[in-house]
Amino acid sequence: MKNKHDLISDIVDWLKFFNECGVKQFDVSMKIKNKKELYEKLIKEIDECTKCDLHYDRNKIVIGDGNLDSKVMFIGEAPGEEEDKQGLPFVGRAGQLLTKMLAAINLTREDVYIANIVKCRPPLNRIPLPPEIQTCYPYLTKQLQIIHPLLIVTLGAPATQTLLKTKSSITQMRGKFYQYEQDINVLPTFHPAFLLRNPPKKREAWDDLKLISKFITDNS
Repeated sequence: MKNKHDLISDIVDWLKFFNECGVKQFDVSMKIKNKKELYEKLIKEIDECTKCDLHYDRNKIVIGDGNLDSKVMFIGEAPGEEEDKQGLPFVGRAGQLLTKMLAAINLTREDVYIANIVKCRPPLNRIPLPPEIQTCYPYLTKQLQIIHPLLIVTLGAPATQTLLKTKSSITQMRGKFYQYEQDINVLPTFHPAFLLRNPPKKREAWDDLKLISKFITDNS
């Protein structure tokens, strides 16, 4: 749970972002009519970002992909080699598995929104460093404000630990619902890349997928 100072800081930052986009009025439910314009503004902002060293070697920024009105948002840790080439999240082997996982609960990539906590590829696909995550996190916050999903599915430990501000392992966290904001739930599960290396864990991941499916049904 964020403290009062963090909440005020987030609100001020978000109001500045709205003002830059020319938005003068909006309701408390954040149902912004010009969501697409806000998103395009954010793309431009991230595309011009040089705040950390990851920008030196990137080919393309990888902001996210999918349905801006989706109730479900999947968040991984960082782009890999294929993602860096195409500018899209989860398009390599792990992405192919994620697509199959979605299909198993009758979802497509167009039904959900997919992103990462870091928008540029770390060297050799290493886990993003804390300063890199801290630098990129405000962009993810803006994405969440624009999309405003009912459920965030965090894929792997870095995304889970960042969103929920915890040091607990993904094994401890997965399979249970947590709160990100008052009206946004978080369900941690294994990263598809981890499942490729550890096939026996797919059974637990399937249990998590069933929870996602039930959540969508219950909130339809």
